[in-house]
Amino acid sequence: MESSQAAEHLQVIRTLMERAALYRRALAPISLATGLMGAAAAAVGLLARVDSPRAFALYWMVVGLVTLAVALLLTRRQALRDAEPFWSPPTRRVARAFFPAMFVGLVVGVFLGLGPLANSMPWWALPVSWMLLYGCALHAAGFFMVRGIKLFGWVFVLAGCALLAARLPDGSARQAHLAMGAAFGGLHLAYGLYLCFTERRRMQA
Repeated sequence: MESSQAAEHLQVIRTLMERAALYRRALAPISLATGLMGAAAAAVGLLARVDSPRAFALYWMVVGLVTLAVALLLTRRQALRDAEPFWSPPTRRVARAFFPAMFVGLVVGVFLGLGPLANSMPWWALPVSWMLLYGCALHAAGFFMVRGIKLFGWVFVLAGCALLAARLPDGSARQAHLAMGAAFGGLHLAYGLYLCFTERRRMQA
């Protein structure tokens, strides 16, 4: 039993190494799409005056679920294009690593943003929590993907820590939307552009 499990683990590791380039190609459009949706969501939230704590939490959780659905569709399209199975053992490993922190983020949003403590919650609480948890999710998934994902996770963790130190002093919904747009929009756009340029250089080399 142990030998079969070890063989399975070795096969998964070998497959992950072989698919490093595939993951890198898939990450670029996913990061760009996520960044565009995050930036657009922040702009819509500001223009639509989503300025109550419960509305803010519900709004951004819906944005997160829609963005996740788009990322899965893009991943499936990339898998079909490369004739790869979508829900393969390596993909399941990545999903399992990603899931716990994302689940905690959903629970935090429900209990802090929609629960009885919502009106007394400081505006920086949810953006900070989501940045830290998302960074931890990326870092965990990075053990099964390209090295840059772990570094990208650290960027979110450090951004969350910086926001926690700043604490959005005037406690405004506007600053909370801007923080979400800068992190989940701006950082993803920057990472997606980086992947596009570096992948293009690799193909030309």
